[in-house]
Amino acid sequence: MAQQTKQVASSPKTHKVHYEFGGPIGAAGIVFGLPVLLNVMYFACNDITGCPAPSLLHPESLDLEVLKREVGWPDNGLCGFFSWDAMGWTLGYYLFNAILHRVLPGTEMEGVVLANGGRLKYKLNSFSSSLFTLAILAAGTISQGAEFPVWTYISDNYLQLLTANILFAAGLAMFVYVRSFEVKPNDPNNRLLAAGGHTGNMMYDYYIGRELNPRITLPVLGMIDIKEFMEIRPGLLGWIILNCAFVAKQYRLYGYVSDSILFITIVQALYAFDGQYMEPALLTTMDIVRDGFGYMLAFGDLVWVPFLYSQQTRYLAVHPQHLGPSGLAVVGAVLLVGFVIFRLSNLQKNTFRTNPNDPRNANVKYINTKTGSKLMISGWWGVSRHINYLGDWLQSFGYSVPTLLAGYTILSAGTGAAGAYRMLDGREVVAGEAKGWGMIFTYFYVLYFAVLLVHRAGRDDDMCSAKYGEDWEKYKKIVKWQIIPYVY
Repeated sequence: MAQQTKQVASSPKTHKVHYEFGGPIGAAGIVFGLPVLLNVMYFACNDITGCPAPSLLHPESLDLEVLKREVGWPDNGLCGFFSWDAMGWTLGYYLFNAILHRVLPGTEMEGVVLANGGRLKYKLNSFSSSLFTLAILAAGTISQGAEFPVWTYISDNYLQLLTANILFAAGLAMFVYVRSFEVKPNDPNNRLLAAGGHTGNMMYDYYIGRELNPRITLPVLGMIDIKEFMEIRPGLLGWIILNCAFVAKQYRLYGYVSDSILFITIVQALYAFDGQYMEPALLTTMDIVRDGFGYMLAFGDLVWVPFLYSQQTRYLAVHPQHLGPSGLAVVGAVLLVGFVIFRLSNLQKNTFRTNPNDPRNANVKYINTKTGSKLMISGWWGVSRHINYLGDWLQSFGYSVPTLLAGYTILSAGTGAAGAYRMLDGREVVAGEAKGWGMIFTYFYVLYFAVLLVHRAGRDDDMCSAKYGEDWEKYKKIVKWQIIPYVY
């Protein structure tokens, strides 16, 4: 859905409880369940015995002690999930991002009009910050190759880094939740509560986000808008860094880098860079305009994005796949179609919203609403109400398909298995009976993304229905399809 108006950031005039995501029970399930899910994916698809671990293919004879050996369960149990060293490097990573936000030049922009009539100012330089960081990592790689300590540290301490980021996200969400109780009516700093974020239920409010745009001023580093900063910086950059670490890992294991892992790393980096380069458009999105900042966004930005979205390269680091020119061309075509739909539709939407006098809007058709807003009914946005979601989802296929019929078993050196990939240390990797079962991990992103986008489209439609009333019903009769034309 594309609209042109002076967008107003959400903050309620009257308090009415409306739960999403299954209410407090659903929120609790997500808060405690998603960290468990990521840990299960790490252990079940591993670089010790296979993806999935061999015992998981025979649940009828499952032995817990054998399974723990197969998945690399820490000798000291749950204590092995955490290390102060990994936590220190994780905190240093966030601090480094904050320093770059402060010292590198950036564009100063105002956000949308808030419910109180004010506007927040933002400093945007995530793209240059990421380029600066990756230039340092590239220099280290040129100097030391795949043994560059950053890459080896990530591979050797992946579990502990995952735990550190989970704890950081949870702690940050608690910090902004507690601090949100300082927000008072007519706050001079334009601090507002999110429309659906102060239901009175602690678990739900902690999850969904109580304050709309929490900000903090730090010594030397200055003011940081926590939500915008976390949304576009450390998670997206972390996704690229993890992918690069897995490329280096594949080289250490096999002495070469396959076209599939290199392809995914490049196209996912381009996707992340595109989001950062178009950072001004972020200021008009639902995440910034409507949602509060709580566990949902903190965990999503800082844990879910880097650690889930890099599952394909984590898999390929151990089980290389060679697509060849034709295979790369097919996957690249799918990605290109998805990216074109995603980028051009978002560009049209952002131009229509922010600069209605732009010549590119000359032939745009729209309907006027009683609120003073205009709803676009031509171009990309005449095809479906969330056509950009279709482009985003198509790209998810391109990220997963290079893993093919995923699944592998790791055999000891000297086995002599036919068709095996042989590591430099002699171990052999075969598909075997695990073939296909690894798709649970490498294609999970496609399924999850479909659910996310359908749910997000529903949330947006509910919000617009409440805002525009009968004008929205008129709009839906013109633009009939939600995401996929003639399908849904």
